[in-house]
Amino acid sequence: MSVTIGTPLQASAYKVLLLGSGELGKEVVISLQRLGVEVHAADRYEHAPAMQVAHYSYTLNMADAEELKQLIHQIQPHLIVPEIEAIATQVLVDVEEQNIATVIPSAKAVNLTMNREGIRRLAAEELGLPTSAYRFADSLESFRAACDDVGYPNFVKPVMSSSGKGQSRVKSFAEVDAAWEYAQTGGRVNQGTVIVESQIDFDFEITLLTVRAKNPATGEIETSYCDPIGHRQDSGDYVESWQPQPMTPAALEESKRIAHKVTTALGGCGIFGVELFIKGDQVWFSEVSPRPHDTGLVTLASQFQSEFELHARAILGLPVNTTRHSVAASAVIYAGVDDRNLSFSGLNLALADGNTDLRLFGKPEGFERRRMGVATARAESIEQARELALQVANQVSINQN
Repeated sequence: MSVTIGTPLQASAYKVLLLGSGELGKEVVISLQRLGVEVHAADRYEHAPAMQVAHYSYTLNMADAEELKQLIHQIQPHLIVPEIEAIATQVLVDVEEQNIATVIPSAKAVNLTMNREGIRRLAAEELGLPTSAYRFADSLESFRAACDDVGYPNFVKPVMSSSGKGQSRVKSFAEVDAAWEYAQTGGRVNQGTVIVESQIDFDFEITLLTVRAKNPATGEIETSYCDPIGHRQDSGDYVESWQPQPMTPAALEESKRIAHKVTTALGGCGIFGVELFIKGDQVWFSEVSPRPHDTGLVTLASQFQSEFELHARAILGLPVNTTRHSVAASAVIYAGVDDRNLSFSGLNLALADGNTDLRLFGKPEGFERRRMGVATARAESIEQARELALQVANQVSINQN
C-alpha cells in the first residue's frame, strides 16, 4: 500500500497536530518537516521549543476539553500526536471513535499511559508482567497505610507527572506526610492520587525504545527494538544516558518480551519508551511512554535513525531502521537559574572535539532544574562517551542578561 504525503501549506497538505511542544516534540517536528508534513504545534505557553520549527502554533489549555475540541475542528489534522500527559484524553477517544483523525499511537494508549494507575494495572493485573509491589492512595490517611503496607524504603509518585516532578523516596514513616505534600504540588494535574512502589534491588535501569511500524511489503505492524539505553537519574529526572547498556542475553530477551507484550496491548504505530529494572537475568516492568523518551536523546548521536526519525517514519507508515552505528552518551544542560532571556556561551570550546554535538532547546524561561539543552558524544567505550558528554555539558555557560 503506497503512502502519499502532500505539500505543506497547500490543499494537499498532510497535517499533524502535536499536543505538547517541548524539546522532544521539537525534534519530531524537524523529522516530520523533512518528510514534507505540515505541522501544527500546541502547548500551554507561547514560544515553546517545537512551536519555533512548526508551520503553525497555538497556545491553549490542552486539559480543557472544549478548547481542545475547537482546535482539532479548526485544523482538521490527519494525525494527532500527544507529547505530554496533561491532555483531555476523552476528546481523543471521541476523535478516534468518530474517525476524525488518527491518534498516535492510539487513544487507548494515550489514555492509559497519562495516568500511572492505568498503565500499572494493565501491566501487572491484565498482562501479568513482573513489577514492584505497589499501592494507590488518594488521601493522607490511605497514603500512610499504603506506605506501611508496601514497606520502607519506598518510592512515591503522583499518578500524573513527568521528569521526576512530585516524586520522592520515603525512608521511614517520619517522612510520609512531607512526601504526600510534595506529591500534591508536583503533579501535572492535581488529582490527589499517588502510587507507592516498593524499592527493587536492581543493578541498573534501562529504556528499551520499542518501535511499532508497518512492514512496507505486507502492511502488517511489526515490532523492532533499539539497543538498550542505560541512564542515571537524580530525583526521578534523567541526567545522563548512554547506548548500548551491557546486559545478559537472557535479560535482553526478557526485556523484549515484556516490551512487546505491553506495546502490543497499547496498539497503534510509533515509538514507545519502555522503562525496565534489571538485576542479572531478572527484569521488572517500570513504566512506558507512547512517544520518544528523554533518555533517548542519545540516539541523535548513536543511531542511523534517531528515536525522533523513527517516530516520524512509523506514524506516517514508512519503513524504519533501528540500527546503531556508534557507542554514545548524552548529558543534560540545566538552566541553574530562575530567569528569562538567557544566553549560552562557551559553545566553541564545548564542541572542539569532532565527536561531540549540542542541542539547545530554545525554552523562553529557565528554572534551576529545567533542561535547557543536551550534549551528546561518541567514543570507543561507554565510559569515554559519558565522560566526554559531561565535559561538553559543563563547558556551556548560561548567562543572565
